[in-house]
Amino acid sequence: MTRSGPLRFAARRRSHDTAGGDHDDDPIAGIANLFDVSVAFIVALLIALFSLFSAGSMLDPASHVTLVTQTDDGTMEIITKKGPEITVQRVTDTSLSGEGVRLGTAYRLSTGQVVYVPEGEEPPQ
Repeated sequence: MTRSGPLRFAARRRSHDTAGGDHDDDPIAGIANLFDVSVAFIVALLIALFSLFSAGSMLDPASHVTLVTQTDDGTMEIITKKGPEITVQRVTDTSLSGEGVRLGTAYRLSTGQVVYVPEGEEPPQ
């Protein structure tokens, strides 16, 4: 008795798969693998960024952190986190006037470093 039609094809296909020979893979299976690899890459990138910027302390509710950032146009921002409270201050170059108290003197060293000396204290010798 000979097999004909779809049964003959199915029987031949089944025997080919069990023989361990080459068979066509599902083309969608490769896309699933790419998705898994991309998720692992994103997680690794996030871990690297957190360790690079020491952002782990930003997530700690009891930490005190101050960051200073400068944009391309020269605007500076001071981001301060004290406990759960985060404040952002923008630094501008506009002149202010009013009454105040002198707090001390700032000196720029030859290295470019700025040293602040509070009023009433002697500078170190």
